[in-house]
Amino acid sequence: MKKHILDLTISSVERLSERHVLLKLTHADALPEMLPGQFVEVRVDGSSSTFLRRPISINFVDHENNEMWLLVAMVGDGTRKLGELKPGDLLNCVLPLGNGFTSHLSPLASHPLLVGGGVGVAPLLYLGAELQRQGVEPTFLLGGRTKTDLLELELFKKFGRVCVTTEDGSLGEKGFVTNHSVLNETFDQIFTCGPTPMMKAVARYANEKAIGCEASLENLMACGLGACLCCVEKTTEGNLCVCKEGPVFNIKRLLWQS
Repeated sequence: MKKHILDLTISSVERLSERHVLLKLTHADALPEMLPGQFVEVRVDGSSSTFLRRPISINFVDHENNEMWLLVAMVGDGTRKLGELKPGDLLNCVLPLGNGFTSHLSPLASHPLLVGGGVGVAPLLYLGAELQRQGVEPTFLLGGRTKTDLLELELFKKFGRVCVTTEDGSLGEKGFVTNHSVLNETFDQIFTCGPTPMMKAVARYANEKAIGCEASLENLMACGLGACLCCVEKTTEGNLCVCKEGPVFNIKRLLWQS
C-alpha cells in the first residue's frame, strides 16, 4: 500500500483514564485506505528528549467522519506530549505502515475470538468493526490488571460480544485472559494483541486447540520502514523486521513454542 506523510488535524481529544488518551484525527482530503492491524509513525514536537517518531496502532477508522483514531498510553515524555494535544493542533503522521490482520482474506472465520490486553486492545476495535461489516460477529476477550485498565468497552460492545478478565477481580472474571470460561467454547480463528507473555499464552492455547492464530507484535520500532533493524524478531524464516513484515504474524512463523 502507498505510504503517506500527512499533517492531520486533531478533531477530538478524549481522556479515557489517567494514563490513556484517545486522539481523533482528520484531514481536508479523504484519508488513505488503512487495514486493521496497521500502524502509524507520529512525529512528537516540543519534546527535548524525543527524537524519533512513535509507532501507534490504528485504533479505528471512522469513514463517515473521515477520522482516524489513535489510542495513546502516556508512558514517557513523547507520549505525554501527545496527550497534551488539543483540538485544532496538527500531528504529522506517516501512514499506513506494516501488514495488518488477514481477516479480509478468504476463508473467512465464522467464530473469531479477538484477545487483547492493556493498550494492546487498540487494533482489535477496528478489526472487530471490519468483521461485523463482513457479517461476522466476533467475540472479544479483553484483560487488564484492574478495571481501570480496560478501555473502550462500550465501543467494543457495538461490534460483538465482550468478555472481560481482571487480575484483581474488579471487573469480569478474575485472572488472566487464558483463564476465562469463554475459552471452553469453540472458535475457528484467534487474533491477539497485547503484552508478549499474554500473546504467548494465547498462542499456546491456539496450538493446543489447533486454531489458526495471528498476533500483532509490539516490538520497539523506530523508523517503521525496516531500515533501522531495532524491531527484529526471530522467525522460522530468519530475523524479520516487525515494522515491515508485521506487525501481524501468523504464530506458526514465530519461534514462541520452541
